Amino acid sequence: MISRSSSNAPPSTSSTPTPPTHGRRIGRGVDELRPLRLERGINPHARGSALIALGNTEVYCTVGFEGRVPGFLRGRGRGWLTAEYAMLPHAGRERNERDAWRARPNGRGQEIQRFLGRALRAVLDLEALGESTLLVDCDVLRADGGTRTAAVTGAYVALHDAVRTLRAEGRLNGDPLHGAVAAVSVGICHGEILLDLDYEEDREAEVDCNVVMNDLGAFVEIQGAAEGHAFHRRELDALLDRAAGGIRVLLEAQRRVLSSP
Repeated sequence: MISRSSSNAPPSTSSTPTPPTHGRRIGRGVDELRPLRLERGINPHARGSALIALGNTEVYCTVGFEGRVPGFLRGRGRGWLTAEYAMLPHAGRERNERDAWRARPNGRGQEIQRFLGRALRAVLDLEALGESTLLVDCDVLRADGGTRTAAVTGAYVALHDAVRTLRAEGRLNGDPLHGAVAAVSVGICHGEILLDLDYEEDREAEVDCNVVMNDLGAFVEIQGAAEGHAFHRRELDALLDRAAGGIRVLLEAQRRVLSSP
């Protein structure tokens, strides 16, 4: 197992973090991520694997491989990436049922799976995969807000290693990855624009957004909604600026851990 962790202090997106005015937990500023831990190579049976923790949110990510594609892509000479997402029982404050026992599909889980798939396919050349499929699994071990965005950031690390493994096995002729991707949550809570919301902040937020960006500084996806009041364009711009700062820190963390042997 290879582990590269942040310092005890939460990562900041600026040299002089803005102090909180309403008392964020662990004393972090409005523009600071929660303490970040990112590990790779934790499952020898997967083609790639990673564990990401942001504060008390912890997500386990693995990537598998199939030498075939879904029916709608057969004969087209291109591959696919699909993602599955689940919260394990007791990941949150109350025990949730396993998806296999539900009478109907978990709508939230399905929506997050599509979110993950779109984010990761944005940096993947599907034609370079040939007619094969990458299978991404993200399981939430502990949930304290921001599980879907943490899953994107951790799954990219697992995907990177999976591609490297598959190339070494001779299953891929080239490198289908053409960039990196990471994600973070932002919101307006008690009138403050906050980066990386925990559960309590997310629950109290007047505006809540999930932002995905690539390593070129371009947006892949923006999910945002007014929970308490409608928001103005200037507030949206401020939210995206704050998210961009946090994503730069996450991308750098990915680079550091992936540069290790």
